[in-house]
Amino acid sequence: MVRRHDLDIATLSALTLFAFTTSITPGPNNMMLFASGVNFGFRRTIPHMLGIGAGFFSLLIGVGLGLGALLATMPLLFLALKIAGGVYLLWIAYKIGTSRSLGEGKAEARPMTFLGAAAFQWVNPKAWVMAVTAMATYTQADRYLASVAVVGLVFAVVNVPSVSTWAGFGSALRDWLSVPVRLKWFNITMALLLVVSLWPMLK
Repeated sequence: MVRRHDLDIATLSALTLFAFTTSITPGPNNMMLFASGVNFGFRRTIPHMLGIGAGFFSLLIGVGLGLGALLATMPLLFLALKIAGGVYLLWIAYKIGTSRSLGEGKAEARPMTFLGAAAFQWVNPKAWVMAVTAMATYTQADRYLASVAVVGLVFAVVNVPSVSTWAGFGSALRDWLSVPVRLKWFNITMALLLVVSLWPMLK
């Protein structure tokens, strides 16, 4: 019993580290949160952050309950998801790259909504890689459903605080980037980084 308990603690620790590192490293979500923190501030970006957490949690559970295996047998559907994600990212990159002023509550300048951020996780290539890897690596056959729930809960606890740091960094730069020329080149740079983040889906 002690041996198995130690193994469970080791697995949980490894899962937590995996959730942290994959959540906090650069990717489409974090690039968008960074840009949103700059352009709209931390408080207005909170729905975006929470939407990422909720959407990724639902994706994780879906993959754990068999969606990942189903898509593996339907490559055309998976390709369609990747294309949809790529097109959406290009549109977001265009919106960010052409933004020239900080959003201060203007109707025409709005951060991503909770539902928009949640839905995006289902076409986010990095999110799919994270979900499939987590479920393949950290679930246990003898108590599969329970371990799927544990994986989902660990990511739910770790993901939002991790991604929120990017919005925080962006928010901290708002004053410095209030100079129009600086903001222009920051947004263009973030748009280019978003386009570069499409690379994993081309493999």
